[in-house]
Amino acid sequence: MVGKVSERVLLREGLERTDNGMRLTNWPDVTPINQKNYYTDYMKRDDQVLALRLQSDATRDRLVQSARDRDRLLSKPANGELPLPIPDLAEEDGAATPSGGVDPSRIIVIHPGSQNLRIGFAGDALPKTIPTALATRFPQTESEMYESLPRRQFEAKTIDQQYGEEWSKKYQKMCSELKTEMRANKRKVLPNSKELVQTFNRRAEPEIIQKHNDPLEIEWTDVQTLEDPESPASCFIGNDALRVPDDSDPKFKLWWPIRNGWWNEDDYSSQEHLYDDFETLLDKALRQELGLKTNSEWLQYSCVFVIPDLYDKRYVEQVLRSCMTWFEFSKVCFVQESMAATFGAGYTQACVVDVGAQNTSVSCVEDGLCIEDSRVNLKYGGYDITETFIKMMLYDNFPYQDINLQRRYDFLLAEELKTKHCTMSQADISVQLYQFHVRAPNQPTRKYAFKTYDEVILSAMGVFDPSIFDSSVKLRGRRKLVERSYNAYDVEIPDDPSSAAQLAILALVKPSITSSANANASGVSQLQQEVSTPSKERSQPFNFLGRCEGVNGTPAESHAGSPAPEGSGTPVPAPFVFGSGRDGINGDSPAPSGTRAAGTPVPGQVSQATQPPPGMFIETPERSAASIAAERDSVLPMAPLDIAILTSIQNAAKGDDKKLRDLLGSIMVIGGGSKIPQFTVVLEEKLKARRPDLIDRILVSRSARDMDEQVVAWKGASVFAKLSTNDSWITPFEFERLGARTLHHKVLWAW
Repeated sequence: MVGKVSERVLLREGLERTDNGMRLTNWPDVTPINQKNYYTDYMKRDDQVLALRLQSDATRDRLVQSARDRDRLLSKPANGELPLPIPDLAEEDGAATPSGGVDPSRIIVIHPGSQNLRIGFAGDALPKTIPTALATRFPQTESEMYESLPRRQFEAKTIDQQYGEEWSKKYQKMCSELKTEMRANKRKVLPNSKELVQTFNRRAEPEIIQKHNDPLEIEWTDVQTLEDPESPASCFIGNDALRVPDDSDPKFKLWWPIRNGWWNEDDYSSQEHLYDDFETLLDKALRQELGLKTNSEWLQYSCVFVIPDLYDKRYVEQVLRSCMTWFEFSKVCFVQESMAATFGAGYTQACVVDVGAQNTSVSCVEDGLCIEDSRVNLKYGGYDITETFIKMMLYDNFPYQDINLQRRYDFLLAEELKTKHCTMSQADISVQLYQFHVRAPNQPTRKYAFKTYDEVILSAMGVFDPSIFDSSVKLRGRRKLVERSYNAYDVEIPDDPSSAAQLAILALVKPSITSSANANASGVSQLQQEVSTPSKERSQPFNFLGRCEGVNGTPAESHAGSPAPEGSGTPVPAPFVFGSGRDGINGDSPAPSGTRAAGTPVPGQVSQATQPPPGMFIETPERSAASIAAERDSVLPMAPLDIAILTSIQNAAKGDDKKLRDLLGSIMVIGGGSKIPQFTVVLEEKLKARRPDLIDRILVSRSARDMDEQVVAWKGASVFAKLSTNDSWITPFEFERLGARTLHHKVLWAW
């Protein structure tokens, strides 16, 4: 047995023990679980959230008070003077429905739009409607500051050069297509109708009508009646602002705080000016239209505010801040436009198409809530139809060639002409003689005679071909003053609500948006699975883009998928391919998200010529969520209305054939832009042409009870305001403690 060897011997043999400081393994150390805290219920109970705790306390206090009242009444002698109260009916979840309702005369319902503001008490039958405009003193009027509308080159030699050769070709093509369609429908078409209109309009001369002979003379706003002429904040609002003479002394400028459904950042130079104008507009509307003259009265009123379906969070937060700090309402709640529209019409399930003045929204509503992925917001509406109608008339030698929609009286004239003459009925298309009067301040009235032919229908049909609209400046100034909202916990991830249907519309205009979103959001495993595991191609329920031309110059062969909500790490659903199944991406086999069939390669992708064979994974460069959101903001959502509706319904149904048929059978059209005669009939025909397999299921209707389309959303919000079991009210106490964060707990949808 070998004995113990001395250290000297080990040193001589090179076997001594040394500590070189190296770890035994390079695996990371795992910190043990803290046995005291891993089972905690912190922020997992409702009573730990202030908004929910206050709501529970209010319910308990109400039950206690009702019990006290019942006991007090029972203790009185039974002499028949005081009837016993009706007991509260307990619901399934244990909550009680209070027998006492809210007072609708103490609730103010506000629905602001790009062109009109609707405001009134919840108990009113109809709201007060005023233009969303303010007129303040300014060195120049808007007609002097901005170029004329419709835009045209006044110094051009030919009519085509004046309005742009590309637009002229589009217009002439629409004219020829209309003739072909009318002949196919066995309608009489005269070959020289256009020449008759142009010749008559070119020779028409105005008739001067003196002031004492004009029975419909307009009363212009007297600028001397301004409340406080010395204050720079004093202004006119609504109809009074539109009636301020353009040649007044001092001069006034019109301000529109909301344009195209967004904050009007282009016309304003500071965020404070923009917000102040919006608050001043509501302030004066409360005083002048509703008779609430003093600020102390506002403390006794609640407010229901109607917001867009696809909203900006900064907009909603600013509205909440204004209601709580400027107006100091007793409580505030928010409702989305489509949700309010179903309340107003009495529908439980519908696809709501809201054609407004400057934007059109499509959203599917089920059981009182908007389906998030079905929301679409398009940036055209009734004002674009007005502008295009005047532009087409000018192209055909409209006798009043100096018309400029930036001038107030011309803007009112154009809206009047659109309302009177535009139609979608082919039966009304013939050479017609009409008259109109130009009433300008401090000038004698001029009476014009003019003829129309197909301009009255082609301008309205622009909703099915929006490339005819002038959209050159709608994105100008976007995000100049109000930046987008970011996540509270990850400040680099935008958290404005997104929709798969909206992103599909953006991808139709710019296909690279889908590829960048998919490349950023898809995981490696999903991409590998899509490439290495070919699956049988699924039938596409909506192959309506394969037979139509591209929008805004996008060819119909650009296939785009339906991207996921913003934020990295979110799995992307199966792409929604525009076009027929056979023309899918890479033929019959699926390809990685973000590739296209042919043409120019997507930026940041490998070109088709150098693409490796299937089975190899291609790593795409990561892009930040903020840069993808900025790219989406740079694209104007413009698509034919019928395609937008089908895209919205397809994303709402998500493969459920029964829901698809139900939504196609309950399409409700609202909004002032849809008041054009035969709008719903033509829209239904367009949808049936896209989906001939469901021709017997598609039904497009106006709102129920023959209600005015413009006030359906406001009326629904007033119905919503009178609900006794509404848990979405925000009180000043909650706003003081939580600020805008209380919206996360209070709104009825996912904030």
